[in-house]
Amino acid sequence: MRMRRKKHGAERLAAQAKYLLEKPEAPISSPEPVFGRGGEMRLEIGCGKGGFACGMAAAYPDVNFIAMEKVPDVMVIAVETAEARQEERTQDNLRFFIGDAHDLPAWFAPESLDAIYLNFSDPWPKARHAKRRLTHRALIETYLKLLRDGGQLHFKTDNRPLFDFTLEELSALGLTPDLVTYDLHHSPYNEGNIRTEYEDNFSAKGFSINALRLTVRHAKTAEQA
Repeated sequence: MRMRRKKHGAERLAAQAKYLLEKPEAPISSPEPVFGRGGEMRLEIGCGKGGFACGMAAAYPDVNFIAMEKVPDVMVIAVETAEARQEERTQDNLRFFIGDAHDLPAWFAPESLDAIYLNFSDPWPKARHAKRRLTHRALIETYLKLLRDGGQLHFKTDNRPLFDFTLEELSALGLTPDLVTYDLHHSPYNEGNIRTEYEDNFSAKGFSINALRLTVRHAKTAEQA
């Protein structure tokens, strides 16, 4: 996301430090060190202005949500949104951090996450930039390692070429989503859907929203079976 530099951005982030995580000395393996409680731990990659993360944290108080954003000036808005909407949450179950998807293994231990959400990621439309897409197979393999057995990868986008690319990348890895729709808002899967700011904007302009869900199944050894 491109955004003009925020005035007093560092000071504004510091003012909402209670929401921001510092990079851990060791990858996070459970929600206890972050939230002081157990339960599910879910991650949004590229949280933008924070609307989706705030909505999910409010709708699912028993779930622990962490939202990542690469651009500090965007994160300013996300944490300020979290503060403005704090009364919607009945639990202290929302945190953010500034980081890059390629560094996720330094943040989270293998099989530590119950779900990962990718919402309206940058499509990087030029072919030579394919490896920068958040649904490139190299990053998908990273997500799979971080998700527990039975965990889910969720992806939403208005960009049909990016959606088709993502399906191709999953297929190349031998993976088949258990949910695929090219018009989320007019499908049975829209029930309970928490919208992002981009989603509302694109939908209002008549764009269809593509969505998929992949449930992760880790191969078990004979000893584990």
